[in-house]
Amino acid sequence: MIPNLRTMKRPSTRRTFLATLAAGAAAAPAALSGVRPGTAPPPLPHPGSPRDESYWELVRAQFAFHEERVPMNAANLCPSPRAVAARVEELTRDIDRDCSFNNRAKFRDLTEASRGAVAAQLGVSADEIALVRNTSEANNTINNGVPLRAGDEVVIWDQNHPTNNVAWEVRAARFGIVVKRVSVPPRPTTIEALIDPFAAALTDRTRVLSLTHVSNVSGIRLPVRELCEVAQRRGIHVHMDGAQSWGALDVDLRGLGCDSYAASAHKWFMGPKEAGLLYVREDRIGEIWPNIVAPGWGSDADPDVRGARKFESLGQRDDACLAAVGTGAEFHAAIGAAEVEARVRRLATVLKEGMAELEMTPVTPMDPDLSGGVCIGEVPGDRRAALDGLYEEHGIAGAGTGGLRLCPHVYNTMAHVERAVEGMRALREVILG
Repeated sequence: MIPNLRTMKRPSTRRTFLATLAAGAAAAPAALSGVRPGTAPPPLPHPGSPRDESYWELVRAQFAFHEERVPMNAANLCPSPRAVAARVEELTRDIDRDCSFNNRAKFRDLTEASRGAVAAQLGVSADEIALVRNTSEANNTINNGVPLRAGDEVVIWDQNHPTNNVAWEVRAARFGIVVKRVSVPPRPTTIEALIDPFAAALTDRTRVLSLTHVSNVSGIRLPVRELCEVAQRRGIHVHMDGAQSWGALDVDLRGLGCDSYAASAHKWFMGPKEAGLLYVREDRIGEIWPNIVAPGWGSDADPDVRGARKFESLGQRDDACLAAVGTGAEFHAAIGAAEVEARVRRLATVLKEGMAELEMTPVTPMDPDLSGGVCIGEVPGDRRAALDGLYEEHGIAGAGTGGLRLCPHVYNTMAHVERAVEGMRALREVILG
């Protein structure tokens, strides 16, 4: 039974919390006071400027959410910067004013600009990037498109998203392939502890190793480069679900060495909704079949569709959304991928340290080399009550995936993280049971 959080005795109530927040906002820098609707947020400083807390307050000001309800669940859905939302709105209005072929012709170049910006961010060529609708679609394109025969093996991580493990089981049921699920230690302390279980599972029959860069249920970050080296010595295709790494980590796909990579724009990339990417290494594109063939594909079974674009033949698309993907890439470039990762690491570390001080058993490794921005602590008590309490009484929106999951991003300030820790402290009895 969930206790009545409004009547529980705790250091602060919703009323005092909101009063304190209002007073704090009045005294905070202009960036945190909120930007009135219809006005532009203050510009970000020069890229070479110090990344002190005042800089990150200006980053926070690029987002429209209110201080009373702070998002801290980037693993599921992120707010978009004002510039991205404005771009989607502007171009949607443009289409609604004139939906002719003549007017919409410009979106071909705008989509290509988005593709080029994303490719540059990830260190690959534009011809290796397909702009699809989300990670799930991209995962399933690989799942259904990689050529396999009955008896071939696919090795997966048991912490994969369902679109990267259950989908393989469905294909196995249809076509007789063999799926092998691999577990890793629940509290890994070394990279080798994450490599060895997968290396031991590979055989001469293994054709695919399908993994998740950072787990959404534990926060564990796999050593992708090392796993790719192990698998590719055997000629095994390595597919990577990057839903929790694109936009959070400084991802260099050439350096990682995977054969394909899937991600969504609505998570850590902070881009428009219902957009994502599928990267396929150039020498692998030809052997992988698309899931959908729609206008734009061509009239032959094997047309010249210019590389990975064949995976985005999906029928009518939201042209404004695709164009705004480029705006999202520009936002990341203005901060810098390495700076984004460093900030996410810093916020996550403070959050995990706060959980540890409250004697919450960590699910996510403390070592930033073994984790990303996903932070999860065990909740022996009432998880739903803890989540509701954080949201209703302390204004922090998290999730209950794998425990109490909080995923801070660049739009979060250090004050937000400290508020989350204080909220967990006030709810300690509920969390720990």
